[in-house]
Amino acid sequence: MDFLLTARKGLILPIILWGVYGCASTAPIPPDVIAEAKSADKSQFLLGPEDVLEVNVWRSEDITQKEVVVRPDGKIAMPLIGDIDVNGRTASELAGQIEELLKEYKEKPSVSVKVREVNSYYVYVLGDVVRPGKYQLKSHATVLQAIAVAGGFTPFAAKNRMKVRRTVAGKSGQSTEFQIPAHYDELVSGEGEIKDFVLKTGDVLVVPSRAW
Repeated sequence: MDFLLTARKGLILPIILWGVYGCASTAPIPPDVIAEAKSADKSQFLLGPEDVLEVNVWRSEDITQKEVVVRPDGKIAMPLIGDIDVNGRTASELAGQIEELLKEYKEKPSVSVKVREVNSYYVYVLGDVVRPGKYQLKSHATVLQAIAVAGGFTPFAAKNRMKVRRTVAGKSGQSTEFQIPAHYDELVSGEGEIKDFVLKTGDVLVVPSRAW
């Protein structure tokens, strides 16, 4: 009886989340989404809410921020220049933006941005894996790494029918969901159209059962 209760509890999360994500309408994958998956660089971390940054402005201790937390609205506050939207930018992009804004106040400002703590990156791994759920990670993960974090496949997993559900915000403010195929054998061999690509925050990796 205890085993059955535990098993049922373990199935609650994937069933609920599959009901949410499995029934969503999806659109054909545009070429730029495929290109992004092919070229995603794990070193290019995109900043988001609750990340902790260090902003150093050379020879300007009064402007330098040794520890600044990205607010829930995706912004940070800097002396002289006020609020800056950092959401979805890399650290190097943010440093360049701050340099441009500081040119109004300083001659040839030099700025560096370091990510001291990652809190905004998370992915979902659902379906036939040992530990389905939401994973908040401290660095970018590829599809295969996410599978490993979730404890690997169950014996019933349809490994070559995996898909990554990704929601992309459009210029009009509307969001569109795409399904990126992630065939296990091709990811492992590296011979498929898309190699083992980096997941973006909020991505949902779905591992279907052979019975689906």
